[in-house]
Amino acid sequence: MIKFDVGIDGYNLALPNGTGVATYGHVLTDTLRGGGHRVTGLFGVDAGPDADMREVLFYDRLGQVPPTPQLRRKRSRRILRAALRPFHTRRMEEVTPSGRIETGNLAERLPVFDRLTTTPNLFEIAHRHFNIYRRFLRLRIEQPPAIMHWTYPLPITLEGAANIYTFHDLVPLRLPYTTLDAKRAYRDLLAACTRQAAHICTVSETSRADIIAEFGLDPNCVTNCYQASPLSAPDSDRDDDAAMIENIFGLPHRGYFLHFGAIEPKKNIGRLLEAYLATGVSAPLVLTGGRGWQAQEELRLLVPEDEADTVHGRRMAERVRRLEHLPRPLLARLIRGARAVLFPSIHEGFGLPVLEAMQLGTPVLTSSSGALAEIAGDAAVQVDPYDVAAIAAGIRALDADAGLRDRMAAAGPNAAARFSTEAYSARLEAMYARVAGTIG
Repeated sequence: MIKFDVGIDGYNLALPNGTGVATYGHVLTDTLRGGGHRVTGLFGVDAGPDADMREVLFYDRLGQVPPTPQLRRKRSRRILRAALRPFHTRRMEEVTPSGRIETGNLAERLPVFDRLTTTPNLFEIAHRHFNIYRRFLRLRIEQPPAIMHWTYPLPITLEGAANIYTFHDLVPLRLPYTTLDAKRAYRDLLAACTRQAAHICTVSETSRADIIAEFGLDPNCVTNCYQASPLSAPDSDRDDDAAMIENIFGLPHRGYFLHFGAIEPKKNIGRLLEAYLATGVSAPLVLTGGRGWQAQEELRLLVPEDEADTVHGRRMAERVRRLEHLPRPLLARLIRGARAVLFPSIHEGFGLPVLEAMQLGTPVLTSSSGALAEIAGDAAVQVDPYDVAAIAAGIRALDADAGLRDRMAAAGPNAAARFSTEAYSARLEAMYARVAGTIG
């Protein structure tokens, strides 16, 4: 087996609260290292010029923003000055591990790299540079990895490497009303990536078809590697899980419905809430995840805080419960204990919550089109995400029909096996081998 030297960017990994793309980068790194490949992390953290303090300052400043408006303005001016250099090349600096830093507390957020490098404000400078000159920022590193796998469309090219860019989906172009992206600039960046790239990677056949059609690409230049999940079954047995969920959240085992993920327009939370409330089922609906753009509009059917003490407010609180972002081990227990996971999203590049629920043997309701139908197959109840009555009917069926729940729970792990770490690793290795063959 060929062993590859691969670079992975820390664009989303360095964010304080993480994103779905951060999860993608984490799993990608873990999968490659688990397959024996060497992985270099490339970050944009300002760790200072002192090599002796670089490791300390890297971890100190990871995910931080300047604490005062004055410092933020100063940082912004530095970024602009660097971006205005028309043929700017950034040089990565090594963050040499000393063994003195305790990183166990960061394990869920930051994967382990064989080599760690950084340069100040890399990604902000690159975006501004591209907006000004429509050129990619050039990046230089001693002994560069043979493959540079960017986890997101970024206007950067690493010298001496075959640059691969992952396009997760085309949501800003397919559903422009659901995101805040500047749509023309977004499309310009993706088109530029297709011209710069040695290859384009994506995460579903649905996204692959969208990308090929949108940019008129040769199908041989775009590979769907799918994804794998970072969640694993809890070490505890189901009785222990049930006791923990009951004690922490007051939720009975298999006695609640669950939606997990960011609250944002494409997740279809507004229609899900309307459908759930219309069913009259007694099992509560639990929503867990951070609030994204337009979250309040999606949650409009919930009771405002100043009405929480009314009879209606107390009744609503019994039916719909909001939790914030949870640690992954606790989230896995919450998923495994749910009656069903409800995820009728309008559009996804992949749909990781559906895969994670199926892995853990929890029945799923999801959308009947696009990548979600592709991932779920026959192992989920599929509904039209725009049809509130259809979503409600699916919820009622999962609530009332124990046989249906048993069949979905049994089918889930088999369907999820298509997206195992081993299968993901094999698809990545095949893509890297093709790219290496075309440039060798």
